[in-house]
Amino acid sequence: MYQDKSIERKKQENEQISEGLAKSCGQFLKALMVDLDKKLDRRLLKTLRDLVLIIIIHRHRNNGLLLSELGGYLMGAHRAPAGTKRIAALLHSKKWGQEAIEEFLWKRGNEKVYEVMGPDSDPYVIWDESVLEKPESLKAEGLCAVISSKAKRLKRIRPGFFNPPGGRPICGPGFHWLQILVLGMKGAPTLAHWRCWTTRGERETNKRAEEAQILQKVAQLWGMDVVHIWDRGFAGSPWVSLALHYHLRFIVRWQKNYKLVGPDGEAKKAWQITRGKRSLDHRLIYDCKRHCERKTGIFVVPVHLPGSSFPLWLVVSRPGPGKQPWYLLTSDPIDSLEDAWRTVFAYNRRWQVEMSLRFDKSELAFESPRLQKWEVRMKFIAIALLAHAFMIQLLSPRALLTRNWLLSFWCHRTGKRSRFTSAPLYRLRFALSLLWLYFRPPCLPLLISG
Repeated sequence: MYQDKSIERKKQENEQISEGLAKSCGQFLKALMVDLDKKLDRRLLKTLRDLVLIIIIHRHRNNGLLLSELGGYLMGAHRAPAGTKRIAALLHSKKWGQEAIEEFLWKRGNEKVYEVMGPDSDPYVIWDESVLEKPESLKAEGLCAVISSKAKRLKRIRPGFFNPPGGRPICGPGFHWLQILVLGMKGAPTLAHWRCWTTRGERETNKRAEEAQILQKVAQLWGMDVVHIWDRGFAGSPWVSLALHYHLRFIVRWQKNYKLVGPDGEAKKAWQITRGKRSLDHRLIYDCKRHCERKTGIFVVPVHLPGSSFPLWLVVSRPGPGKQPWYLLTSDPIDSLEDAWRTVFAYNRRWQVEMSLRFDKSELAFESPRLQKWEVRMKFIAIALLAHAFMIQLLSPRALLTRNWLLSFWCHRTGKRSRFTSAPLYRLRFALSLLWLYFRPPCLPLLISG
């Protein structure tokens, strides 16, 4: 008798938390729903909200974003075709576009900027580019040649294995993709923007034109209130000159063979400017990959671009033997060693956007949609990004108790690797998926009819 009451109490607790999390998702989407309510009828709005939930529920690396698969979760297995038609009606509706979701994400990024901003803390805007590969597709609109990151990873030389394939990079059909996160020195990031583009067909454009358009928008939106962080793909005088034109603060990882003008007035490669210079300071910095502390040196030198007199600073981080140094070019004045270390730690936060892109492609299956029309595909990816943004929100301190409960009861892990490997979003998505599968939110029908 006592055991039956305990089981019933736990069941009620799970049902309440399941319903509460579904309501939290609805509250998260409220501003978007209010905006789309002027364009869409209530049935399509409900489909949009439910679609975000079922994208989180359906975990499959290859078929995660197939309409036929998601339709069964939306309307139940006995009405899967009807669910598929309802999702298709939402995506093919001419009354709305992905611009509504883009504006919603910009507003959330703006809120994050002013949440993080403080007298001793700067908001960081992290950029990164990637590709969405569609190796089996030929009919989809907007396909262009992209360098395959999967092939590059498989060709990488590994110790103990010989004769790796060589030659030029392998290209395949796909799309180019840019993502922007806003975050502080600590805490979870916020997804602020994304964009796909192609270099072929009617929508042909190029990388720098798309990125320059976004750079102009963020310059108008945030100005010098934020620090932009870019990797080596953005290094070069044209991009840095454009950032200086908009009076932006930035940190960019400079290519060691790209030239800068040092204190002696001569244009030299970055590694030549700092060659033979002893580090000004050393610190023990924890290496998350090898789980150890590394003695890291730092060196700072004032520089400027060839053909420009605007003062910049080159901060060199030297992590020790076996690791390549970081050449970080920044527009913020370096008046002390503390400023230099802050630049290094700020660039270290850029890894968040790498993990975000990996999560989208591996866990949310962004390369799986089979949609021919460009506009329809962009809407679908935008909706999937809403699911990602909602899960990131669950990493905030306000959701600590709920998050710990989910990970403890619905995604418990044992073993040394699971204890020391940081994968909060992956485990959180798995826990949410199981919870909503066993205790369906009231807004979703049962998977199997009674």
